[in-house]
Amino acid sequence: MGAPNGNQFWKARSKHGRNPIFASPDQLWDAAEEYFQWCVDNPLQEAIVYQGVLNEDQTKPLMRAMTLDGLLIFLDISDACWYDYKTKDGFSSVARKIDKIIRTQKFEGASAGLLNPNIIARDLGLSDKSELTGKDGGPIEHKATVITSEMDAETAARLYQQAINGLSES
Repeated sequence: MGAPNGNQFWKARSKHGRNPIFASPDQLWDAAEEYFQWCVDNPLQEAIVYQGVLNEDQTKPLMRAMTLDGLLIFLDISDACWYDYKTKDGFSSVARKIDKIIRTQKFEGASAGLLNPNIIARDLGLSDKSELTGKDGGPIEHKATVITSEMDAETAARLYQQAINGLSES
């Protein structure tokens, strides 16, 4: 049987909710530093292949990218909890600093060729877009010239020359 309707048992509790994982911004910063150091101390390992043969005894260390998801797993907190820390007085500046360190490490690692630039650019929301347009900003018009084996050589040569001339005029 459940509690009676209109009960006020919740008022008898000494506190509401669980204790925060980090009681101070310094504790959050110390935990983040542990994650950063863990990333440095535990690089990814690439197997070495020599002349098509995998050498299982030798590996090459590769830079491990710091990620927000990796940090949250390391700290054992949820996305919602991280958002709460980012908006909580005193914690917001530490959380912003942590975000910037993670972003900077990924950007610099990709810039130096230590991390895959394409993956990091997508992760950081960076993009290099180029758009091709035709005359006066309109769409590009494509004209296809089909030369078939049924055509006589003279017609095929004429169509070929027209296509080449059309490309040089564009």
